[in-house]
Amino acid sequence: MELLAVLASDADPAIADRAQNALLTQSLESFLAASARADADARLFTYCTDHLGEKPGVADALAKSAACPTAHVARLANRLTAAGVQALLDNLDRFISDPQLVIAVANCPGATPEQRELLSNMEKGAVVSAEMAEAAAEIEPDPVKRETLMQRVTHMNVVQRLTLALKGGKSERMLLIKDPNKLVQRCVLQSPRLTDSEVEAFASMTNLTGEILRAISMTRVFMKNYSIVRNLINNPKTPLDVSLHLFPRLTASDLVKLTANKNVPETLRTSALKLHRKRKLGGPGN
Repeated sequence: MELLAVLASDADPAIADRAQNALLTQSLESFLAASARADADARLFTYCTDHLGEKPGVADALAKSAACPTAHVARLANRLTAAGVQALLDNLDRFISDPQLVIAVANCPGATPEQRELLSNMEKGAVVSAEMAEAAAEIEPDPVKRETLMQRVTHMNVVQRLTLALKGGKSERMLLIKDPNKLVQRCVLQSPRLTDSEVEAFASMTNLTGEILRAISMTRVFMKNYSIVRNLINNPKTPLDVSLHLFPRLTASDLVKLTANKNVPETLRTSALKLHRKRKLGGPGN
């Protein structure tokens, strides 16, 4: 597929014509498989956009491919399904690199209500100064440095804060994890510079939303860290279904501490007590 797409744009009209005719005989599945290649040629995506854009699954395939130029995804944004939109939200660094793509996807009819809510926030401007000032005071005791940090962040638009969340330093991430915009919070969790110690701190913060705590629990690499798991379980803001799923991973001593934690829901404490008793008796769950 890739080679034919390259030849279809050959300078020799005869070669280009034969390649284009050959492409017409290929199955849609073959194009979708080819577009999934990590190093696929840009001309393959150009062909798919120009000639196959209306076919089901093509827009989603281009959205999922990191090799596909974002301009092609923007052209087919109105044909994305929720899966395609989610692929973009899962790779925010690529997504926000193209403002036209952001605008196009914001109006995508295939997005879920939750996705539409996230995308609608992309056009909002500066953060709420009072909220961010309070968060900044918690992470930066030096008033001079705090003012500098606030000056950098307060008047940024959403796309600028998304970029800062991905590429900024620890202080910026500690501030932006409390940003009112959910996409900015997600960008913090996707930052390649994010450390385990930062996530451990996030997992214990009681002023984060349950949604961002759930996002932490759904990230496999974070869940390899026992301290993050323990902090999530003991955080009263963590959704109960998340805590109930995670608490059997606690060590015996941490399980006992959980049974006495009056800040977590009663259901979680009761379940922890039952598991502790089973372990003592050597029964299931040991």
